[in-house]
Amino acid sequence: MRCPVCGELEDKVIDSRTAEDGRSIRRRRVCLMCGRRFTTFERIEELSLAVVKRSGHREPFDRSKIVAGLKSALKNRPVSEDQIEAVAADIEDVLRSEGSEVLSETVGKMVLEHLRDLDEVGYLRFASVYKGFADVKDFQREFSYLYKDTEPKTPKS
Repeated sequence: MRCPVCGELEDKVIDSRTAEDGRSIRRRRVCLMCGRRFTTFERIEELSLAVVKRSGHREPFDRSKIVAGLKSALKNRPVSEDQIEAVAADIEDVLRSEGSEVLSETVGKMVLEHLRDLDEVGYLRFASVYKGFADVKDFQREFSYLYKDTEPKTPKS
């Protein structure tokens, strides 16, 4: 690590502790040339994650889009912000563990799975937009799927 004062590369770590809820390490260092103390942080470099849309277009993964979709589906429902954030974090963790690219369809299915357990009304709201419901029969089919009577409708391409 280069000293921010004199530019020397030789230093000594005098203290290390976790920071940011264990997501990084804070290191206190002293320059062996000038004696100046400085702090550095080590963080895990997360792999970039790309979402492949139905059109074939790729875009960077954006967790805030999942949160926005969940908030929209769960508007005026008894679900807290913390629950929404936890669902989004869980989905992101699973997606990152599976590789550097993910299909948008996979993301949508994961959101539906979580909503199915979290709030049935939110599930139906999200499914109606995600799967492009055309009429009441689509709602009936999806409602019966909630109780495992039939297979769910696949999204329109």
